[in-house]
Parts: sequence; structure tokens; C-alpha cells
Amino acid sequence: MDFYAVLARVIELLQREGRTSYRALKRQFALDDDYLADLKVELIEVKQLAVDQDGTMLVWTGASQRATQHAPLAQTATLPTAPPPAEAERRQLTVLFCDLVDSTRLASQLDPEELREVVQAYQATCAKVIARFDGYIAQYLGDGLLVYFGYPLAHEDDAQRAVRTGLGMVEAIEQLNAQLQQNRGIQLAVRGGIHTGPVVVGEMGGGRRHEQLALGETPNLAARLQSLASPNQIVISAHTRRLVGAAFEIQDLGVHTLKGVLTPQQVYGIREESTAESRFEAASVAGLTPLVGRKEELGLVLRRWGQVKTGEGQVVLLGGEPGIGKSRLIQAVRECIAVEPHIRLHYQCLPYYMHSAFYPILAQLARVAGFTRDDTPDQKLDKLETLLAQGTSQVADMMPLFAGLLSIPTGKRYPTPHLRPERQKALTIEALVEQLVGLSRRQPVLCLVEDAHWCDPTTLEVLDVMLSQVPDLRVLVVITYR
Repeated sequence: MDFYAVLARVIELLQREGRTSYRALKRQFALDDDYLADLKVELIEVKQLAVDQDGTMLVWTGASQRATQHAPLAQTATLPTAPPPAEAERRQLTVLFCDLVDSTRLASQLDPEELREVVQAYQATCAKVIARFDGYIAQYLGDGLLVYFGYPLAHEDDAQRAVRTGLGMVEAIEQLNAQLQQNRGIQLAVRGGIHTGPVVVGEMGGGRRHEQLALGETPNLAARLQSLASPNQIVISAHTRRLVGAAFEIQDLGVHTLKGVLTPQQVYGIREESTAESRFEAASVAGLTPLVGRKEELGLVLRRWGQVKTGEGQVVLLGGEPGIGKSRLIQAVRECIAVEPHIRLHYQCLPYYMHSAFYPILAQLARVAGFTRDDTPDQKLDKLETLLAQGTSQVADMMPLFAGLLSIPTGKRYPTPHLRPERQKALTIEALVEQLVGLSRRQPVLCLVEDAHWCDPTTLEVLDVMLSQVPDLRVLVVITYR
């Protein structure tokens, strides 16, 4: 999320809760001290929507300030009238409905106080994942969650964000289960349904309770789809399926008649993220349009590739607004050199992983190594050894660093070195760059870094070191950014 997206989420949180601690904000949105200080200035001084209390929390004042601004100068016995409700909006939303599996059995196993603690842990775990993908929790429905993507902030990939959230919640609950099994002897499972469609969203409710809710068939259909899912499965509609393209491995679950829905629905199950290298590849499953008006740019990149093959490393920056054809130009370059011997490295940066260290590198390594969800740690180590052997003869020395980077347990096979975090990070960066150097000795390397404006700071450090080495390597680095 960019600064103003975080600001909007914090305002929404303050409106709902009335107050929040700085520690909670830092944990919820992964903020550092400087980022938090900028948010405080914007909320307290610029927008004047909150005040600081004891240096530990923000307290919402926006509602009371607006009431003061509109209050009459002379007090009368007449009660103030409520402000008119905000206008409802017609939008396209992707709605995720998530629920705990077999919660009735869980309630019979646990004391009500224990059950409350478990449900709170489940909700907090899910909320953390939802925040990462910029979803909006519209309602907590007992042990269910109603989540909107596309409100209050719309994104170009809301359908993908919803599916990634669903998969992320399944993974996060599996991690929570390790703690629950040890402490309470129970295991949780979730299931989710996702549908995309038109809604009208606005304030609903009466008295002192008001909520921003979306009305229409879309939320109801998402809830019906959820009921079809197996434990730890995410189910999506045909409309959402078209929007996510080839970004995920998808299983056709056939046509189902849903309660309260007149038209039978084609339903799909999500297995995992696909092996598509880039957002562009995932979105262009239906085919590519011809490249038009980019002859000069394509020629420039290919000339730089010619220099790389003679030993002169090159860096090309492709900047511009979204939709002008940066990724399409990269695809054209790939097509032009496809028949030539070369190695391709593709790092795709994504907005929801801007605070995840090494994310584009981790995704590239896992994809090229061929990791699957069913792989055991030993199988992953075998695949990683094969991958590293392509660029270095010092596989045994590099394996602990790369295995640590990918969170693969090594056991006694590769004892983990006891290093300070700063030293571990520095050695890992050196190893990554050394691997690139080794690959360039074998064949020319085309290194693609897409959407660098979403790159996490640690990956940027790797790129800085890498680019300092490029002039002496057979490497062409192409970086796209907005």
C-alpha cells in the first residue's frame, strides 16, 4: 500500500474504534518510526481528525469537530439533527466470504471463554492477511468474515487480491494450528467463496449502529460459493475466474445450482499460485495483441543485448504510466532472442509484498527450482542443490544461506551458521550476486525486474550491488517502473 492507502485505512480504523495505539498501528501496517511520524502529522496537524494521547495512542476527533463546525452559535432546546447519510455508490466489487469449518463442534469442545479466545486468534490472523492485500472487512459475522476488495479503494487487480487473501488465510491458519494443537489440542480449518459483480455500497443501519455494506447479488453469491468449498479450500465464480487469468492453478468444479440463485453457476477451486513469471503473463492467457509503435524502443534493447553478448554488461530502464506497453515490449524482446542460448531471470515485484524482504527473489528461486506445496524439506533441498550448481561449484557453502532465505529446514544436512542478522543478510546478498556472476560465465543473462516501484528495500539493496557488477558481466538488466 502507498502512503495515502495506509492513511485511508488508519482513518477508517479510527472512525470505527475511536482510538488506537501506535504499537498496534506499527504491527498492523508494518510501519517504521518515520512512517508513523508522517501519519501522525497528516492526521493531527493537516487533516485535524485525531489527537495524540500520552504519546501512546491516537484518539479520533473528526466526528466531534465536524459537529462543532456545524453547531449553531446560540444553544436551543431543540435536539441536533443527524447529518444526512453519505450517498451510496454503485461499484464493481470482489467479495470474499470466509468461515470456520465445523464451528458447532468446536463450540461443544471448548468453554465459552476459551472459544472466544480461539475465535479472536482466528480473526486476528485473518485480519492481518486481509490488511496485507488491502481488503476491507465489512462485517465480522460470528466466526465468518465478509471482506470487500474494491472498496473503499479500488485497485487494478482486486480479484487477484481477493484470491491471494483466501490462499494466505488458509496458510496462516495452518501456522496458527501448530500453536492451537499444542495449547488446546484443536485444529482449525477455513473455507472461502469469492465472487465479483456490481453492488450498491453505502451506509446501512439505524440508531447508534451504522455500517458500510454492499447490497446486491454479489455478496450473497460469495456466501453460497463458500458453502461449496471443502475445508481449507477457496472457491470462485466464473466471473472472478476470468479476471484472475492465469495467476493461479485452478480446478473446474462443474456447474452447481445454488440456493436462492436462479441461474446455475460454473464454479472453480483454487489450488495455488501459478508458475507464471509475471503479472503480464498471467493476464495475457488469451493471447497477445501485435506490438505497434515500439520499433525504436525494441531496436534499442536488442542493440544492448548485442553488446552484452560481446561482454559489455548493460542496464535499460523502461519507465512510464501503466498500460503504455512496458511488459509487452519485454515480451517482444524475449520472443526475438528465444532461439539464442541464454539464461533468463525474471523478478516480478508486487504491491502487497513491498514490506516482505527478498520477495521477488524468493518467488523466482522457488519457481525456477520447481518447488511444489507437496515437496518435503529434503526434496526442496535436492532441487535447490541442482539449481545452485548451475552457477557455482561451491554449492555446499551456499546452501545454508539459500535454504535460510527460502525458510527450508536443513537439519543435519547443512548445519545452520550462527550469524548475526546483519551478517547473514550481507552474506546472502553476496551469494545472490555471486550466483548471477556464475550464470553469466556460462551464457549471456537476460535479467528482468518488473514493476520496480513496488520493490522491497532489501531487494533494492541486492539490485544496487548487482548493478555495480553488471558492466563486467554478460548481463542485460531491464527494469520497468512507473
